[in-house]
Amino acid sequence: MSKGRVLSGMRPTGRLHLGHLFGALDNWRRLQEAYECYFFVADWHALTTEYAETKGIRENIREMVLDMLAAGIDPAKATLFLQSRLHEHAELYLLLSMITPVPWLERNPTYKEQQQELTTKDLSTYGFLGYPVLMASDILIYKADHVPVGIDQVPHLELAREIARRFNYLYGEVLAIPEALLTEFPKVPGTDGRKMSKSYGNAVYLSDSPEQVIAKIRPMVTDPARVRRRDPGNPDVCPVFDLHKIFTPKAERDTVIDPGCRTAGIGCLDCKGVLLQHMLPVLQPIYDRRQDLAKSPEIVQEVLEDGWARAKKVAGETLLEVKTAMHM
Repeated sequence: MSKGRVLSGMRPTGRLHLGHLFGALDNWRRLQEAYECYFFVADWHALTTEYAETKGIRENIREMVLDMLAAGIDPAKATLFLQSRLHEHAELYLLLSMITPVPWLERNPTYKEQQQELTTKDLSTYGFLGYPVLMASDILIYKADHVPVGIDQVPHLELAREIARRFNYLYGEVLAIPEALLTEFPKVPGTDGRKMSKSYGNAVYLSDSPEQVIAKIRPMVTDPARVRRRDPGNPDVCPVFDLHKIFTPKAERDTVIDPGCRTAGIGCLDCKGVLLQHMLPVLQPIYDRRQDLAKSPEIVQEVLEDGWARAKKVAGETLLEVKTAMHM
């Protein structure tokens, strides 16, 4: 029996950080062992919000692929490719846009949320309104069985499912209906306590050296109520403890870190020291692999070329089926 097919992608917005590692890459690494995986760099999707600033996209693609490879994405086990190299995505996007009702796009929760949050950008564009159709094309062109998402992303996938069902109703059963592969992503705070983000300047990057990681973690914010060393703290509101949940074994968290914080048995610097003891051994191999990969400038192009060839075969077959069904 053939393995199920998984599709997922990320926008090339710059170097990847811990939020990407534990929000996507770590999961992708596990999935590639059990599924036929297609992972892509979503450079067209980057244009939906960054269309006015495109100079850094090419370099961001390179940095992103290096981070993916360093984090364990294996081109021998998964197909890794660049979205814009596959024109089949764009052609299916055009065809699907012809059958997608505008109200379906306007009710997309992300459409309104990002317009409210990204007030410095003009998002009143057709591309931004229609990006869920492009997302549906990315998924449906590979007849993906599963798409790994968090619970908050299920509505986005449901739109792709609705578009596929509508196409099949109009033209016959051609497109597979993808299922959500629900994944719990740990909370990864930045060094200032907010969500880790490049735009906030609070990220620990996969390309950071051990010295850089230490320099970022040492001054990291903690429980604001803990002003002096002797003040008891509350791990439930401490960003450092959120990182402990990712890196520090549960037994040590429950017997040392949590009670030590609540009773002022350990100070914040001591707490961060324990975190680094567990954090650095996880990040060091990724950093070392990335340094080695960066010595071979051709590696990124070779990986993407190989991925393009494999992805194009599958995408081309699906597009032919779609066009035949539509009598195109």
